[in-house]
Amino acid sequence: MNIIVCDDDKEIVYAIKIYLENEGYKVFTASNGLDALEILEENEIHLIIMDIMMPKMDGIRATMKIREEKNIPVIMLSAKSEDTDKIIGLNMGADDYITKPFNPLELIARVKSQLRRYTTLGSMETKSNVYKTGGLVIDDERKIITVDGEAVYLTPVQYKILKLLAANAGRVYSINQIYEKVWQETAFNPENTVTVHIRKIREKIEINPKEPKYLKVVWGIGYKVEKL
Repeated sequence: MNIIVCDDDKEIVYAIKIYLENEGYKVFTASNGLDALEILEENEIHLIIMDIMMPKMDGIRATMKIREEKNIPVIMLSAKSEDTDKIIGLNMGADDYITKPFNPLELIARVKSQLRRYTTLGSMETKSNVYKTGGLVIDDERKIITVDGEAVYLTPVQYKILKLLAANAGRVYSINQIYEKVWQETAFNPENTVTVHIRKIREKIEINPKEPKYLKVVWGIGYKVEKL
């Protein structure tokens, strides 16, 4: 298994590298988000440990960039312990969060847990083109959506929106991001357009749209499909 450790503190990077290599992992090191993205582009990576505060590109922006194409686990690492930092990191696509100073045994345990989930669930679902979140299943090869075994029929645009969110389950997409990825053009006041489509999707896939089970609103940020 290949892991990127990204932090601008060389001593922390070195320490984590030693711990991981003792467990048999191959470790790539980076000092900022841009370096991490370059390593990811050139190598098969299975997990990233990412600091938040770094020069050139911070961990939040780097994670958002990673989530545009990949679903590999990202563990956020930061000296900050405030809940808001954890929430932002997790909402932007991180899978876990560890606060410095950390317990090496806890770090290794979290790494193993995320890799186990990724290798047994995440990569298999993506490669098979089937995205499953609880009772919501999207078979992208056959273009079929079911909720608790019942077929759901969406318009092409609604399908693209739901697939985008389901393929990146847990990640929050803003209205602008949804518009630009689905319509393939620069967003210009897309609030009404996207919101109407989201409402229609929720009416079709949710048993009770007022208490959404699958497609959730993150107030002030955007929308996400959440893994159950």
